[in-house]
Amino acid sequence: MNQGQKKLEGLDYVLLTLVIAAAIICFLPIWYTVAVSLSDKSAVAAGQVNFVPVGFTWISYMTLLSESAFFQAFGISIQRVLLGGLINFVLTILVAYPLSQRDEDFPGRRIYVWILIFSMLFNGGLIPTFLTVKALGLMNSIWALVLPMAVPVFNVILLTNFFRSIPRELREAGVVDGANQWYLMLRIYVPLALPALATITLFSIVGHWNAFFDGFIYMNRPEHYPLQTYIQQLVVQINMQNLDAATIIELSKVSNKTLNAAKIMISMIPILLIYPFLQRYFIHGIMIGSVKE
Repeated sequence: MNQGQKKLEGLDYVLLTLVIAAAIICFLPIWYTVAVSLSDKSAVAAGQVNFVPVGFTWISYMTLLSESAFFQAFGISIQRVLLGGLINFVLTILVAYPLSQRDEDFPGRRIYVWILIFSMLFNGGLIPTFLTVKALGLMNSIWALVLPMAVPVFNVILLTNFFRSIPRELREAGVVDGANQWYLMLRIYVPLALPALATITLFSIVGHWNAFFDGFIYMNRPEHYPLQTYIQQLVVQINMQNLDAATIIELSKVSNKTLNAAKIMISMIPILLIYPFLQRYFIHGIMIGSVKE
């Protein structure tokens, strides 16, 4: 028994060492990006920056934050995350609940499941999607950013499998007591599916926040760009007019490499703030929701 405990303790130390090593490997690129964003452009161009800033300067962040367009784009991204996340949340539940029922309770269920799977594997493509959005008059509006991805099929499948893992006896007890489908869904299934709902909410938030390509496609004016699209097209442009010598010297320390590093760090902050609150549900939700019984 003692030898078994010693072996187990030794295995725990090995696993702990591997986890710490993996955490360090994941953290080092972030720290390197921070060092680049705080370094002088000449040091970055010369490859002198490792994990300590060289020629420490805040000018890359000051350049980003001094633009009013940055805060406008930030507000559009917040609006997109809130609106798009809410739409994803509601529609995912409304689709996943009926698909989680038995065939005798929902005739044709398998047909709808295959339609969803087919739509996840195959789609009309970029040009038909663009033409559809344009024909609907959604160009240059927030709806063009949230409606094309209103029903994330992967999230639907994840939540459907989670709903199917809930004991059917709970549903039968509710039916015996006279509960209708809305009551069963909102008062039994949804409260028990908090881990899965937290997981798909995290997926939706990250997906909407990191998306930038659709901003280029559906927005014709820069003032309508979400944050990721804005910082993707932002390059170093120094207007020498109406600038004093000290300001020109400071701006000369900015390059596209240091500015891109600052972009990455600023765009990561909201996700880093949200993730700790959802992380405890994440593993449990994705493990159960990914298994089909």
